[in-house]
Amino acid sequence: MLSYLAAALPENTPAAARLLALQCALRVDAAMQVRLPRGMLRSLRLDTPDPWRELEHARWLRIGPASAASAVGAELLDAALLSQAPARPDRAQAADWALRVASPSTAGVAAGPLLQLASLYLAAHTDPDTGTGLTGLDQLARACGIQPADLPNTLDQLIVTGLLISWQTCRDWEDLHWALMPLQGKVQYRTGCSPGHSTGPGAVNFFRTPLR
Repeated sequence: MLSYLAAALPENTPAAARLLALQCALRVDAAMQVRLPRGMLRSLRLDTPDPWRELEHARWLRIGPASAASAVGAELLDAALLSQAPARPDRAQAADWALRVASPSTAGVAAGPLLQLASLYLAAHTDPDTGTGLTGLDQLARACGIQPADLPNTLDQLIVTGLLISWQTCRDWEDLHWALMPLQGKVQYRTGCSPGHSTGPGAVNFFRTPLR
C-alpha cells in the first residue's frame, strides 16, 4: 500500500497527508467510503483540516458531508485502490499496526509527520527475524515525499529518537541498509552490517550509531 500511494499521490504531497491517505486506503470499504474516528486522528496528530485539503487538492478523495464531531467521512476517488492486495480483513489489521507504529509515542515525543512516516516505512520493510532492512533510497524518498538528499538528516533524527540503531548507504548511495530497534521489546534484532564494512565494489560506508 505504501508503494501504491507513492505512485498515486503527487510528489509534493506532504508526509501528514500521506499518513492520512494510508489510513484511508487501509480502512476503505467496497463502496470507496471511509470514516476515521477523530480520536484516532488526534493520536496521529492529524486532527487538522490541512491533510484532508491536500488529498482533496490531489483529487484522491472527497470529504463527505456526513463528517461529524466524532468522525470524518470521505469518498476515495481512485478506483484502482480496490485492486490492491491484501483483502479487507488483512487491511484492517495493517491499519491498526500502522497506527501503532506511526504514533508519536512510538516515533518519538517530538516526532512530526515525516519522522512518523519514515519510521513506518522502515518498520514495514524490516526483516522481523534480524531487525534489518534494505530498500532503495529513491523508494524511501518517494514514499515520504522528500528529496533523497534530505534523507540523511531524517535518518539521523530517527537514531536520536531511539528507533534506529544504525543506517548505511551502499552502492553509490542507491541502497539503504538499516538496523531497527525492537518494537515494544518483543523481538531481539541483530544488525546485518558493521561499521566500515564494504558490501561490494564502489560501496559507500556511511554509518550512523546511536548518540550517547
